Amino acid sequence: MSVPQLAQLTMLAQVDELVTRLSRWSEAETPWEPLQYCRAVVRQLLGRVDACRVRLEAPLLVATFGGTGTGKSTLVNALVGHECTASGRERPTTLLAVVVAHPETDLEALGLPLDEMQVVRRDAGLLRDVVIIDCPDPDTTEAETPGSNLARVHRLLPFCDVLLYTTTQQKYRSARVTGELAAAARGCRLVFVQTCADLDSDIREDWRRQLADNDYHVPDLFLIDSLRALREQQAGQRPTGDFALLLELLSTQLAASQRTQIRRANLVDLVHDALEHCREHIDRSWPAVLDVEAGLDEQNRRVLGVLAASLRDELQDIRSLWERRLLDAVTQRWGFSPFAGMLRVYNSLGAWVASAGLFRARSSAQMALIGAVQGARWVLSKQQEQSAEERLERIAALGLDAPLIQETRLVVAGYARQARLAGDLVDGGSLDRLGQEAVRVEDCFLGDAARQIDAIISELAHRRSGLSVRWRYEAPLAALLAYVVIWPGWNFFYLHPWRGQPLISVDFYIHGGIFLALLSAGLVMLFARRLRAGLDGEITAMAGRLAQGRVSSGLFPELARACREIRRRKDDLEALAAFVAEIRPEISRAAPLGARIAPPKAELPAPARTAAVATHR
Repeated sequence: MSVPQLAQLTMLAQVDELVTRLSRWSEAETPWEPLQYCRAVVRQLLGRVDACRVRLEAPLLVATFGGTGTGKSTLVNALVGHECTASGRERPTTLLAVVVAHPETDLEALGLPLDEMQVVRRDAGLLRDVVIIDCPDPDTTEAETPGSNLARVHRLLPFCDVLLYTTTQQKYRSARVTGELAAAARGCRLVFVQTCADLDSDIREDWRRQLADNDYHVPDLFLIDSLRALREQQAGQRPTGDFALLLELLSTQLAASQRTQIRRANLVDLVHDALEHCREHIDRSWPAVLDVEAGLDEQNRRVLGVLAASLRDELQDIRSLWERRLLDAVTQRWGFSPFAGMLRVYNSLGAWVASAGLFRARSSAQMALIGAVQGARWVLSKQQEQSAEERLERIAALGLDAPLIQETRLVVAGYARQARLAGDLVDGGSLDRLGQEAVRVEDCFLGDAARQIDAIISELAHRRSGLSVRWRYEAPLAALLAYVVIWPGWNFFYLHPWRGQPLISVDFYIHGGIFLALLSAGLVMLFARRLRAGLDGEITAMAGRLAQGRVSSGLFPELARACREIRRRKDDLEALAAFVAEIRPEISRAAPLGARIAPPKAELPAPARTAAVATHR
């Protein structure tokens, strides 16, 4: 396979990839009005692609374009070599578009509005590859109304593949014609011709600079005397001068072998301009979408703060249950030791006191009374545990009050309306949705909360009761116990019989017991305070996690998803525009006629105009 053939296949693959990506982009629905408009434009572009494929083997449509009296009709007659259309210099002569075609050309396949045009058949060599349209003048003073010259021009130009732009020394700076050309050049190749060479000075260098300043690619400018060229054609003479060059250009560049390249280049130019217009259209409205996202984040943080505070207050009310379970976890980790025993005594102090009371009972009535008190304490403990479980259940059902949600919805709805997003994304029953989700969340909340509490207690017990921490409390208590136990034995077995020292009195045991109780109480209080020190922070963190789980999908998930989808679609459009900008120069070089490289944004058409042009194409 030759290098040109490989390059041709590569360009075809690039265009096919572009069409596929455009199709995918235009398929998805969107609630955002700017994207809806851009989606409609892209769908119209895809219609243009289908039209190009249908017309792939049809002759190219070449239209004359220029101001009144610039010799458009005369140039057509010269190119064909016959008097096909009336010409004039002072006023608009071509009021009805004239189609000049070969007798064998099937005009129906081109989709032209033939009922609004005059058809002329001529057997000319150039017409075997092209169909020429002599358009009405676009620079008349009339407004664009149904049936006007401008309306006819705007209706015909979207069908054309190549524009023969004619001008004269008096007309080449016409602002009206220049503005019309800027719109007409989208998706067309351009050939620039200065007519009336017999009367006007050569203005091509100044005209070239003017065109370059307006972002036109101009390979050649032709200076032609159309009347002389027509006479030479009618006399059977060989064309000369720039007219011969123009005829050669049209015969080679517009031949059947070049149709695909020209139409492909026109299509890519049209896609480029349309995508740039869509990007500009989206960029104008994009700040409003950013405001919606920022408003959603702000309102979510506000509501989460309120809910987290409510959950924290509820969890703080059951912290006594947390503390008891935390002490149980620590004593289970430490097993049997002096300080662990003190912790167990502290954690079940009430039960120990009640049990000790049994030894002081002197009658059956006193034992019954003490038993009743102990039973009441047991019942009270069970009630506290049940109350804690009920508090968890109430936390599970804890939701957001309706006024807060309503206020939040009004704020977010304002952002959404400003961004031109569909109203049902906000007004679609957020209160009802949150209520329904509360039922689902409540089913798994208790288990989740219990697991989090167990995990927090286990983590705190591990972090705040390690070996180094444990010996800080075990060592002082063990030392005092050792002194209270060992010193009396040493005195009894060694010092008294062998050294003659008196026995320790009972006061030693009383004092030792008092000091042991005080030290144990102090150490237990310090340790309990240490455990509680991290409890408040864990409760606050847990409240935040539970609040986040309650509204994990956000207050307005449909709106949040829509914003994410809008951002994704915008990024996809940017990627498409970048891909077109990358392949456009290579494809344009394959069709080396003139073209508009990058029309200024100020000249981009209004939304309705772009859609209309794309529809015709």
